[in-house]
Amino acid sequence: MNQQTKPWGAIIVMIALFAMIAFVTNLCSPMANIIKAQGEISEVLAQIGNYGNFVAYLLMGIPAGMLISKVGYKKTALIGLTVGIVGILVQWSSSLLNAQENLGLVFGVYLLGAFITGFCMCILNCVVNPMLNLLGGGGNAGNQLIQTGGVFNSLAAVAVYIIMGALIGEVTSETKIADATPALMIALAIFVVAFITILFTKIDEPEQAPVDMSLVKGALKYRHFVLGIIGIFVYMGIEVGTPTYVNMYLVNTPELGINAATAGLIVAVYWALMMVGRFVGASIGSKVSSRAMITTVSSATLILVLFGMFAPTDVTVSVPGIDWANLSVIWAQVPVGIFAFLLVGLCSSVMWGGIFNMAVEGLGKYTAVASGIFMTMVFGCAVMLAIQAQVAEMTDYMTSYWVVVFCAVYLLFYALVGSKVKK
Repeated sequence: MNQQTKPWGAIIVMIALFAMIAFVTNLCSPMANIIKAQGEISEVLAQIGNYGNFVAYLLMGIPAGMLISKVGYKKTALIGLTVGIVGILVQWSSSLLNAQENLGLVFGVYLLGAFITGFCMCILNCVVNPMLNLLGGGGNAGNQLIQTGGVFNSLAAVAVYIIMGALIGEVTSETKIADATPALMIALAIFVVAFITILFTKIDEPEQAPVDMSLVKGALKYRHFVLGIIGIFVYMGIEVGTPTYVNMYLVNTPELGINAATAGLIVAVYWALMMVGRFVGASIGSKVSSRAMITTVSSATLILVLFGMFAPTDVTVSVPGIDWANLSVIWAQVPVGIFAFLLVGLCSSVMWGGIFNMAVEGLGKYTAVASGIFMTMVFGCAVMLAIQAQVAEMTDYMTSYWVVVFCAVYLLFYALVGSKVKK
């Protein structure tokens, strides 16, 4: 596929979908603050959207790969987008219900929407990466498109916190899910446009080999692969748990005097640093091994998180925020430990790719099915967030970061010991 014949419409749509995966996924964290404000809601229940979104990966990871094998990337993408449109509409419908009259029903409808949307995210994740590689013509050109998609993925994560902060402002008992409707409509509009564009775009797809479930058993015989999928499981606790509880801490610590708008922009720094980290990772990836990269970033994560947990809260640094009432930039004072948590974004940026590369080393014919199993392990985010939420509920936000410490320790073990291929 040469430069002149590349289907740029489909490429742009796939990059947009790459971005929307982050946009829709990261809606769950600021939504947790809204949910928590609806009544006497525990930290565990406040993360209900994240649970629904990521548990869906457990059920859809391998089936999504099988769907691609049966109907191809284009039809699978269209199915995923249809599911996403339904999920967004269900989430939006929860905003039409009165939480004061029936909080359980609001929870149930919102959770159902998040669960359906999670199916969409899983399907699109299985489609977007290989599709960008295919549309780019494979090789370095295909990889370049994937890296470009990753950059826009990070930008969307930044954008969602800024947009939600602008929409919500200060979270109070009067804040409702309906306040987030514009953000949901943005996601809905892009899904609809993407569906129409992909529907009318001709895509030359490679022939798909049938899925043999015996390959799953074969892949799981490799020790370094099994330890690697555990690595992806706990990695999700680092990537999502770190910014989620920075946001919760800032919004729910009154003495800091930080509203949701400013907190959103502060948390957006984490995702901006992840984008920077992806640029750096892409530039040095050919020179630095995955093992060395994961050893370095997991060690750095340990240092940063431990420092963040024990740093004095009366020592502060200035972080940019926005006064949305006056449309002006402000500088919010936050504890220096919070800034350390934000720096973890640089570390988490390269973890997924590094873990994946180490885990599939030497798998040969099992590599394809291994990718589906990896996607299934994204549900680790739901588990790790639930654990961190429970710890926060029993203790406090800072203590809950011991969960992130555990995750980083495991990744360090995997890089140094567990990733070695047993011949």
